Amino acid sequence: MTAHVDTFVRDRLPPTEQQPEFLFDLPELQYPERLNAAVELIDRGDPDALALINDAGTWTYGEMRELSDRIARLLVEEEGLVPGNRVFLRGPNNAMLFACWLGILKAGGIVVATMPILRAREIATILRRAEVSHAIVDARFLADYEAGAAEAGTVRSLLPYAGDSGTGELEARLRRVEPGFVPVPTFRDDVALIAFTSGTTGQPKGCVHYHRDVLASADSFARYVLKPEPGSRWACSAPIAFTFGLGMLLIFPWRFGGAAVTIEQPGPKPLLEAIQKFGATNLATAPTAYKVMCAMLGNYDISSLRTCVSAGEHLPAATWHAWNEATGLKIVDGIGATEMMHIFISASGDDIRPGATGKAVPGYRACVLGEDDQPLPPGSTGRLATKGPTGCRYFDDERQKNYVVNGWNVTGDTYRQDEEGYFWYLARSDDMIISAGYNIAAPEVENALLSHKAVQECAVIGVPCEERGQKVKAFVVASGGYAPCEKLTRELQAHVKQAIAPYKYPRELEFVDALPKTATGKLQRFALRTK
Repeated sequence: MTAHVDTFVRDRLPPTEQQPEFLFDLPELQYPERLNAAVELIDRGDPDALALINDAGTWTYGEMRELSDRIARLLVEEEGLVPGNRVFLRGPNNAMLFACWLGILKAGGIVVATMPILRAREIATILRRAEVSHAIVDARFLADYEAGAAEAGTVRSLLPYAGDSGTGELEARLRRVEPGFVPVPTFRDDVALIAFTSGTTGQPKGCVHYHRDVLASADSFARYVLKPEPGSRWACSAPIAFTFGLGMLLIFPWRFGGAAVTIEQPGPKPLLEAIQKFGATNLATAPTAYKVMCAMLGNYDISSLRTCVSAGEHLPAATWHAWNEATGLKIVDGIGATEMMHIFISASGDDIRPGATGKAVPGYRACVLGEDDQPLPPGSTGRLATKGPTGCRYFDDERQKNYVVNGWNVTGDTYRQDEEGYFWYLARSDDMIISAGYNIAAPEVENALLSHKAVQECAVIGVPCEERGQKVKAFVVASGGYAPCEKLTRELQAHVKQAIAPYKYPRELEFVDALPKTATGKLQRFALRTK
């Protein structure tokens, strides 16, 4: 059953036999047949409670409800949107972007959110792939959008807005729209969003998530691991086009009566400034940011913080300990995936084991698979696999067959599961370095390097070696006060030999000004391999 008149996406979902097994074991995951995620997130909240705060002002739940209702009404009554149409959303994190996200779902549309950093060709690819008919774009980011839209030729409606200034074309039209809107009574298994992967190594993959998937990430990971309290204020460096940011900054705050603290220019310094200015209690960012912020803490008051979450890439134990020593806070590590919507392995509080990602989040199961695609016993190393209330549904993509194996979602990570059920990250499955017959996990070498005060950031890859097949090569961004030189190279190599097995040390070390990363802050190892 579906409330969507336009079934373009539903008609292109992978066949049932290629989809993972879904689990709905928790009572909180027993959603009613009719479900609109936007209604559950914003319309159920206390209308007078704070929903969002930033440098431009504050918005209550009631104000966000009214604004999103007007957006939905305008889309339906003036722009001709019918349930199931795709709506392209482009802009930095702010109140207007969040209200548009809600309004699209209320109107029965499907959100296709993108990061402002994308360029025209990437935008055109997404517009064509999803046959997007409507677009809502921050006017400051129109140039690349317009070039991409002209190339794609699918969009028939464009609504530009002006950030949170209230002075844009969309805002002027909204002032003439009658208040109130009856949200489309979507089904729990109607498509809510297509989250496109960054697509840096080829064609982006469109990950389809239903209305109930939006809530499931909150009712599993957030509810059971983070245990949020009403009134919490959430800050995050990731854009909501990245499902990590969507969860930490929009879904989780509003599912549990909290408020989003938005910043338009993410980075360690703006994050610290926002925490201090707005009294953020919950912080979510990447491991690299935590390491950088450690050196900046003396300039900011972050005493309001209660919960810190890391995801996007492996959290080195050295970074965890440095943050803990500086703040007294234990970082909640986690692994998630765009295909899974959000985090599915994590641990918090006394359950944290520094260096370990954690255990399967309530509602999920996880294991490591052997070469025969069967689960291995605890104590084994293999490909990480998981299943739960969310899972991979690629939109019109043959790569679905590679991600789902025997009902398991296989993430492409190599992990070791210990006897207690904790999962320890070793490497991306394709990032294992084999040198002279030894398997060397790049993150292990990176963690050893990061424990040296001269290393701000680093990345390790395997490069061809006539003698050893592959050898370990490290790219290092030096910390302030340290000058790259041969002496420092030898010092770092010796340090690694002392920290881990000597055969794992980087036989080649190159100092760089910065490491290549995706728009979501993930390291691009493939770019290093082409250097």
